[in-house]
Amino acid sequence: MKERDLTMQIRRRTFVKRCTAAAITGCASGLSAAAVNTESRIMLGICSSPGRAAQLKEAGFEYIESGVSAVLKPDISDSDYARMLEKLKESALPIYSCNGFIPGKYRLTGDKTTHDDALKYAVTACRRADMLGVSFIVFGSGVARRIPDGFDAGRARAQFIEFCRKLGESISDLKVTVVLEPLNRGETNLLNSVGEGIEYVDAINQPRIRLLADFYHMMREEEKPDAIRSAGDRILHCHIAELEGRSAPGTHGEDLGGYFKALKDINYSGGVSCECRWPKDNVEEAWRKAVKIMRTQIASVD
Repeated sequence: MKERDLTMQIRRRTFVKRCTAAAITGCASGLSAAAVNTESRIMLGICSSPGRAAQLKEAGFEYIESGVSAVLKPDISDSDYARMLEKLKESALPIYSCNGFIPGKYRLTGDKTTHDDALKYAVTACRRADMLGVSFIVFGSGVARRIPDGFDAGRARAQFIEFCRKLGESISDLKVTVVLEPLNRGETNLLNSVGEGIEYVDAINQPRIRLLADFYHMMREEEKPDAIRSAGDRILHCHIAELEGRSAPGTHGEDLGGYFKALKDINYSGGVSCECRWPKDNVEEAWRKAVKIMRTQIASVD
């Protein structure tokens, strides 16, 4: 199957799952089926643990993005994981994506890489993602991929691409897709923009390795929404936070409509996860406000 055809298949499958989740959420909130069907094709999620799923669903979120180590447990045995799997499946919201992929104890670049061990860990996480029904694993892992001081940047880039290519080959028969997350230069020194991400995804050339757009990191790097348009259907997942304080949408009134407009322009149909700081007090009110603000900004570009 050609890479573009598989990418479109992934998009269609995740969009169907999104529509199903939206219908369930809408009915639970008293919305009619017609109201659900006319909503934006963008699904709103939040980085959180399944333990808060019921409250988050009530606030209007449609899915959860959890941590790999928390819900996929690559370090424990398959038999031990099987015992916790059924409970995870009972989450009030679907666990649509996971982040925190490769721990910093593994080295993906430098003179002393640990690719074999990291690959074993990563493939276990991906297998369990399929078992749980997770569609995407976010590959940020800024510490693991950081280029050591004095190490050749070109060689480090080649090492990272090689690891990702091996990972893509190893998970080619799975349903989960790994999305590379460009991180700002304050967090890592390799892959810092969506523009760079295009080059990485194309060089890796594996359908199960795609790209994420994080509005916060893009703003930190002064990267405009046009980068999303350039990336096109390479982008299969997104993160959001306001620039000031990495705050929740609606905290400081920042208008992120330009990024939503770019998603619309590439016909994006997927998740946008709130990966941000929440207030200690009245957090449920902040959740509801964030959902309302994001829906308003999405509607403003329709």
